Amino acid sequence: MAMMRLRREDPRVVGSFRLHRRLGAGGMGVVYLGSDRRGQRVALKVIRPDLAEDQEFRSRFAREVSAARRIRGGCTARLVAADLEAERPWFATQYVPGPSLHDKVAEDGPLTAAEVAVVGSALSEGLVAVHEAGVVHRDLKPSNILLSPKGPRIIDFGIAWATGASTLTHVGTAVGSPGFLAPEQVRGAAVTPATDVFSLGATLAYAAMGDSPFGHGSSEVMLYRVVHEEAQLHGVPDALAPLVRACLAKDPEERPSTLQLSLRLKEIAAREAQGLGLGDGRPPAPRRDPERPPAARAAEQRSDEHMVQRTRRAPTTPPPSRPNGSRAGQRPPAPRNTTRSGSRPGPRSNGGRPAPRTTGTGRRGPANPRLLRQRLIVFVVVTLLVALGIAAAQGCQGPAQGLRQRLSLQDARGAQVVAAAGAEERLGQERVAGGGMDTAVPDGAPQR
Repeated sequence: MAMMRLRREDPRVVGSFRLHRRLGAGGMGVVYLGSDRRGQRVALKVIRPDLAEDQEFRSRFAREVSAARRIRGGCTARLVAADLEAERPWFATQYVPGPSLHDKVAEDGPLTAAEVAVVGSALSEGLVAVHEAGVVHRDLKPSNILLSPKGPRIIDFGIAWATGASTLTHVGTAVGSPGFLAPEQVRGAAVTPATDVFSLGATLAYAAMGDSPFGHGSSEVMLYRVVHEEAQLHGVPDALAPLVRACLAKDPEERPSTLQLSLRLKEIAAREAQGLGLGDGRPPAPRRDPERPPAARAAEQRSDEHMVQRTRRAPTTPPPSRPNGSRAGQRPPAPRNTTRSGSRPGPRSNGGRPAPRTTGTGRRGPANPRLLRQRLIVFVVVTLLVALGIAAAQGCQGPAQGLRQRLSLQDARGAQVVAAAGAEERLGQERVAGGGMDTAVPDGAPQR
């Protein structure tokens, strides 16, 4: 919601609330952003001075503010405080952050069918709680619907009136907005819950088309169209058009109730979210003019299909194969087995088996689970066999190494025995040689 600085004539304090910014102004008064001593933010509306001097307006305003206190529901802005005896009566409601439906459509364009259905179902539930409290809003329009992070909220219940009350008339004052008022409000008849249903239908049409279903013009022209002309719903999606048209019926008895409207919009929202409609967030396709030539419609259809194929990143289902090969003029697929979205798979390999499927990003598609299990089993078996072979080789190598050590020890001992025997033999020989020499030289003979 746009905020503006306070003007010189704007008050700074109203009741126990300090005013910070100006949120907007309407036919009833000015709305400010304020806060109390605890820091709670509120949207505070101060009634215009000329209306404050009207005693009839004061009495009716007091009666209806009392009725607004009974409203309970998540889709409404709760009434916080009000002073009906002040010089300029005022009331404060809970501040709801977020843009209005009017600003959202003006900045981002019309909503999709799914978004309109979701917003409409929430608003219908809010109106059920409002009507159960015996109150009719009477001024439901896109600028009075705030799109908060928790869902849409209905605001401006300070000018809501009790069921059965007649339209408030005042010289120079128009309660409500032309183009969203019900025919009974224009005629000055009694208002009923069906009055809000008409305004909700016009609001949903605005959200889907980005424009009022009764066009533009002066207040008198707009009010005349509301009473005597049918609404223009050319831009409303086909899923919503019959329900919106029923809400805009001139006779209040022919309009659906808020409960019926809520249930029907929930069904449409669920169907659109499941993809049976345009639940993927894309805007509805433009309607074809039946008077256009068939050749022009066919050319436009081929152009749309070509754009869809170029912008779509990955197909949701495998593309159908072409019996006569690829299209004329199409280049053969690259050797890296990557194919464009919507084209045929790559060529077959030398073994006759088809090349692995690839997605539009060049990656391979999901493998066969059965083939993965077979490969896993083969890998585990081969690993176990290799491990057993290694263990067996290590077990055989241990006894052989021990045998070699024992043989080496016996060889060493044998060598020592042989060496000792050789030493004894040499010693014996030396002794024998020495004894011979002793016998050859007699005792006492002189040696030469």
